[in-house]
Amino acid sequence: MGRSPEETQPLVGGEGKSDPYSFMYPGSGSISTLNINGSSNSYPLDNVLQHKGSDYIGENNDVLVGTEAKMVLTGEVENKKVLDGSDEHKIGQLFSTAICGNDITSSIFYTSSLCTAAAGKYAPVSLILVCIVLYLFRKVYGEVGSALPLNGGAYNVLLNTTTKQVAALAAALTMISYMATAVVSASSAMSYLKVLWEGCDVYWATIILLGGFAALNLIGISESAVVAFGIFALHMLTLAMFVVGGFVLFFIQRDTTFQIVRDNWYHPEANCPAGTPTPYYFGKNFAEAIYFGFGAAMLGVTGFETSSNFIEQQEPGVFPKTLRNMWLIVSIFNPLIGFLNLCFIPACEIASDTSGGILAKVAGKAFGSWFEKWVGIDAVLVLSGSVITSYVGVIGLVRRMALDRVLPQFLIQTNPCRKTTHWIIVLFFVICSSLYMLVDGDTTTLAGVYTCAFLGVMSLFAIGNMLLKYKRSSLRRDIKSPWLGVLIALCSVILGLISNIIKDDSIVYYFGIYFGVTIFIIMLMFIRARILKMFLFFTQIILSGAGRDRVALWIGDVIKKINSQPVVFFASKDDPAYLNKAILYIRDNEQTNWVRVVHCCDEEESTDSFSSTMEFLDKCYPKIRLDLIRVNAKFNASTVHKISQELKIDLNFCFVSCIKDRDDGDPSMIPVTVGDLGGVRMITSA
Repeated sequence: MGRSPEETQPLVGGEGKSDPYSFMYPGSGSISTLNINGSSNSYPLDNVLQHKGSDYIGENNDVLVGTEAKMVLTGEVENKKVLDGSDEHKIGQLFSTAICGNDITSSIFYTSSLCTAAAGKYAPVSLILVCIVLYLFRKVYGEVGSALPLNGGAYNVLLNTTTKQVAALAAALTMISYMATAVVSASSAMSYLKVLWEGCDVYWATIILLGGFAALNLIGISESAVVAFGIFALHMLTLAMFVVGGFVLFFIQRDTTFQIVRDNWYHPEANCPAGTPTPYYFGKNFAEAIYFGFGAAMLGVTGFETSSNFIEQQEPGVFPKTLRNMWLIVSIFNPLIGFLNLCFIPACEIASDTSGGILAKVAGKAFGSWFEKWVGIDAVLVLSGSVITSYVGVIGLVRRMALDRVLPQFLIQTNPCRKTTHWIIVLFFVICSSLYMLVDGDTTTLAGVYTCAFLGVMSLFAIGNMLLKYKRSSLRRDIKSPWLGVLIALCSVILGLISNIIKDDSIVYYFGIYFGVTIFIIMLMFIRARILKMFLFFTQIILSGAGRDRVALWIGDVIKKINSQPVVFFASKDDPAYLNKAILYIRDNEQTNWVRVVHCCDEEESTDSFSSTMEFLDKCYPKIRLDLIRVNAKFNASTVHKISQELKIDLNFCFVSCIKDRDDGDPSMIPVTVGDLGGVRMITSA
C-alpha cells in the first residue's frame, strides 16, 4: 500500500511528516559488537548501515547501551525464562503416565456404546484395529518428541517445519479438541452420577461442573500429579476388576451369558428397547460395520497427544515410555471391555444407550449393585479429571499462542489476586457451555465434533512428522518411524474421519461453526496491520485537512505498535542467500519490522564480509530494520538465554537455522539440541 520515500526524506514517520505511509520505513540498522569476558578490546556500537542516502536511524536506535558493555555469557544462566511459565521440577514415568492415562482411559466410558452402535457385534474388532493404528502413532509421536522435545504438540512441530499460519491451523483444531473433551467428559461424568443419584439433572449438572472447574482454575487450584496418580490408580484397579472379574462371571453365569452372546451374534436386532432409534449397524455387512465402528472407536484414544503437550516437564527419556504405557493400557482394556459388554447386555440395548453410563449398567448386571456404584464413582472421578486436563491444556496452549501473537494479547493478562489468566478460563467456560447448549446436550453429536477435531490433530501430527523427515532431517532423534508406517497411520485417521462424517454429516456443521470462528480470529491477528493500511488508504481519499492527518497519525502509531516487536536470528554464516531466506520467513510470518541478526564468533574472527552482506540486505529491505550484533562467545544454551535476557526478547521470538546432529563428525555443527535452547524456533533448513 505504501511507496518508497524520497531520497532526502527521513525513513521514520511521525508528527510533521507529509507522507502518511512514512511509518512503514523504520530506518537504517546498526552494526555492533558485544565485548565479553573482560577483554581489553573495544568495539564501536554506532556503525550505521546506510541505505537510500539517509543517515537517520530514527527512534530507539541503540542496539546495546554503552561502548564498553561487558557480558559474561559462559556458564549457566540463572532463572532461565520458560515460555509456558513452568519452572517446576521434572516428573517421572509414573506420574506422567497417570496424567496422560486419566485422559485416554476415561474415553472408554463413552466409547463403548458409540462403537457398538456403529459396529454391533464387530465392535471388539474395530477396537483392535484402533490399537494397531495407535501402535503406528507411537513411533510418529516418539520421533517428533525426540527431535523437538518442546511443549505444544502438533502446533510445535508445524511451527518448526512450516509457516506460522499452518501451525495456527493445528492449534485451532487442538483448541476445539479441548473444548469437546471438556464437554463430552463433563456430560458423561454427570450421566454416571445419575446412575448413583437418580435426581441428578444431567444437562444442568454438566454446565455446573464446567463452571465449578473454571472457578477452581480461577483461584489457582489446577491439576496435581499426585492427585492424578491417585485417580489413575483407582481407575486401573476398577478396570482390572471389571475385566478379570467379568470373564470369571461370564463362565460362572454361562447359562445366561452364553445365550446373550449367541443372540448378539445371530440376532443382533433382537431385544431393542421400544421407541429407540434403529442402531446404525442394522443392514450393514461386516466390512461396513467394522469400518464405521473403527471411526467411532477412534474416540477411545483421544488423549494420546496429551503427553506431547507437557514434554518439557518430563524427565529425559520418559516421553516415549508414556506413549508405550498408554498404548498397552488401551490395547488391553478397550477391546476386552467392548467384548464383555456384549457378553452381558444385548447389542441393541448397548447401542441405544446414549446416556454414556453403559459400563456401570454392565457392572451392575454382572457383579451387582455394589460394583455398579463403584464404577459410577470411578467414572465420575476420571471423567472429571479429564475436564481439569482440558482446562490446564487450553490455558497453556492459548497462553503460548498469545505470546506468539497468534491470539490477542489481553488473553495473557493475569488477575492481581491469584495470578491466573482469567480471560482464558472464563472464555473457555463460556464457549464450552454454549457448545453444549447449541447441540442441546446431544452427546453423540458432540462426540462426532470431538472426533473430527482429534483426528484432524492426529493427521496434522503425521504430516508434521513427514515434514520433519524432509525439511529437518539433520536433527538428532533417538526414535525413527518408517515412512510406510507414517503413511499408513495418516491414511487410517483420514479414513476414520471420513467414516464419522458419512455416519452423521451434521457434525460438519457444528464443527465448522467453532472452527470457522477460531480460524477467523487467528487470521485476523495475522492480517490486522494490512487491514489498517487499507483503512488508511481509503481515509486518505475520503477525508481531508487536519482530520485526515490525525487519522493517519493514529493508524500509523497503531501499526508501529503492532510491528514494534523485534526478533533475533542467530546466524552461523554470512551467506546472502541463507540470510535472505531467514528474512523472508520473518517478513511473511512475523508482524515486525526489526530483525536483529546475532553472530557468535571468536574475537579474532573478521566479520567484514558479514557487515557488507548485512549492509546490502538492509538496502534490499527498506521496510525492515536489520541490525547486526557480533557476540564473542560460543553458540550454546547459556549464550542464547543471556542474549534473550539482555535484549529483552523472549525465546519464542529468537530464531535459528536447523541444528545438525552433533555426532556425524562435522566440526562445524552446533553442539546443542533444540531442547537445550528452550523454545527457539527453527526457520531454515541450513
